[in-house]
Formats: sequence, structure tokens, C-alpha cells
Amino acid sequence: MVFNSTTIKRVFLATCLLLLVTGCKFGRNHDDGVIKIRLAHPMAPGNNVTLGYEKFAELVNKKSGGTIKVEVYGSSMLGSDRVAMESVQRGSLEMASSSSPNMANFSPYFMIFDLPYITDIKYQQKIYNALDDGPLGSFFNRLGEEINLKPIMFSEYGYRNFVTTDKPISTVDTLKKLKVRVTASPVEIEVANALSMSPTPIAWGETYTAMQQGTVDGEGNTFSLLSDAKHDEVIRYAVDSRHNYSMHILMVNKDYWHDLPDNAKKIINEAAHEALIYQRSITASLERKVEQKFLDQGIKVHKLTPDELAEYKAKTRPVWDLFADRIPPELFTMVQEIQQ
Repeated sequence: MVFNSTTIKRVFLATCLLLLVTGCKFGRNHDDGVIKIRLAHPMAPGNNVTLGYEKFAELVNKKSGGTIKVEVYGSSMLGSDRVAMESVQRGSLEMASSSSPNMANFSPYFMIFDLPYITDIKYQQKIYNALDDGPLGSFFNRLGEEINLKPIMFSEYGYRNFVTTDKPISTVDTLKKLKVRVTASPVEIEVANALSMSPTPIAWGETYTAMQQGTVDGEGNTFSLLSDAKHDEVIRYAVDSRHNYSMHILMVNKDYWHDLPDNAKKIINEAAHEALIYQRSITASLERKVEQKFLDQGIKVHKLTPDELAEYKAKTRPVWDLFADRIPPELFTMVQEIQQ
């Protein structure tokens, strides 16, 4: 399936129709006694996040003996993942997944995940611990209550890397004046500015076309998602900048969650935990396979030396100071502890 603008529009219309037809608030009680949960997410088929949600649905069905069914609607580009999450917030949809940058639309505190180089592969288990059983997860559970959402899975998405259509990129100086696609995240925009690029906010569903038509010169995303979404058809150069660690956060409507029977909540939480372990276990290998695929396709991938990576970190570090007064100090402390 090629994710060009025509495909995206069709998916958009189909998903809108789905929500209009089935969009009655909290339609979980059915004559057959089965709890049905609709889960919308924007990720492409075969992506690590997609595979995690498919595993989640499979486990919920198995653990509940078929009394709870999660209906997964992938590639659901309702304008952006922000719009799908708004549907969950309002209660016209039970679950949706949004990238961490787009979650900043719901609270500025989610910007903590966008800060450049907040973590590193060598600290990966520490960030998992902080999210799964530590203070970071507890903080966002409390925050969810305030915005009518409850986190179900902090799905690993991966490390974003810069790619371009026709300009070779490697060191920081090669990024100057590039028109780069960003989300509406203020942090992501400032990271681009710090690297002397020209940030252009574009919805994910329109990015392929923007790259193809030259509206932007490049973007930043995981190699695996870029491949799954067919962006490798227009990409010619890449660098393993790892400038941003992103997640897809699966949320359920808070009121819907509280109305579920306790045994259903237990099943959903157990399934989510197991699906998350599975999804995290496949992410690194999927990324490596796609990097090799890029090379086989003739896409030039520059691997940063330690000194070159250090320059990226130095250039983007001032972004932290720009948002120090918009993110609670306790969150900064948690993140600093992850890096030690």
C-alpha cells in the first residue's frame, strides 16, 4: 500500500465515516455482552507501534475469552493524531494513539519528551523503568486525569533521524537553511531553529507529498516509520542524528475507563504490559533492517562520529532553557536522573 496523498485522503474519509456511523458515546454495551473498544492510530502497517497494538488486541481477546474485543484502525489520519486524540477526549472514540510531540497540544508538560537528547540508547532501560513503574509514569497518570485521558501504553517509537530528498547531510553545518518538516510541537520547532534550519509544521499525512513536491527538503523520523510509510521512495540522504526520542502514547477516555468493570481493567492492563514488552523487543531489530534497506536502495546514510554527535548535542542544548519555565521542575529532575 503506497501512502501517497490519494491514499491518505481515502483513509481519512473512511475513518471519518466510521466515526460518524459508530460515534455514539461509549458504545461498549452490546446485546451480545461483548465489550468493544475502538483503537485508532496513525502508524503504517508493519511499524513497531502498529505491531504492538495488534499484539495488544490479540492478547485482550485471548485473556478475556472473547468478551473484550479491541478493534484496531491503523493509518487513521484524521487530519493528525491530535484530532483522533481529541475524539477520545470528547468520548466519541474509546482509544487513540498520539506521538509525544502531538500530545503537547493537550498539555505543555508532554514537551518534556521532545527535548533534544533527553535520553540515549544506553539509558533505554532507565526510561522504561521510569515510565512503567517509576515517577515519570505516575506523573503522566495524574496529568491524564486532568485532561480526561488515561495512559494505557507508553509505546516505544524510537529515535528520530534527519533525512532529505536531494541535499547530502552529515554534520551540523550541512543542515543550514534546510526546509524541514516538523510537527506543531514548540520544542521541535526550536530544535530546528537551533540547527539553523527552517521549520515548517506539516501534518504527518501530508508529509510524503510535501517531500515529493519540494515544499520541504527533509524531515526527522525513525528510519523504520519512514520506510513503512513509503517515504523512502523520495528520500536520498540520511544521518543518524538521534536528535529526538519519540513515543506513541495510547490513551483511553478517562470516564469510559472508570466505568469499565474491574476485571476488564485488569485484563486490559495485563495485555498492554505484555504487548509493550513485545513491541519494545522488536524495535531495534526493525530499525537495523530498515537502515540496511536504505543502503540497498542507494540512500546514503551518514553515521555520526562521537565528535559530530557531540556538536549536535551542544547546538540543541539551549532549547532546554527556552522551556524551563513551562515544564515543572520535578519533570526536569526525573529526566536528569535518567541521563545519569
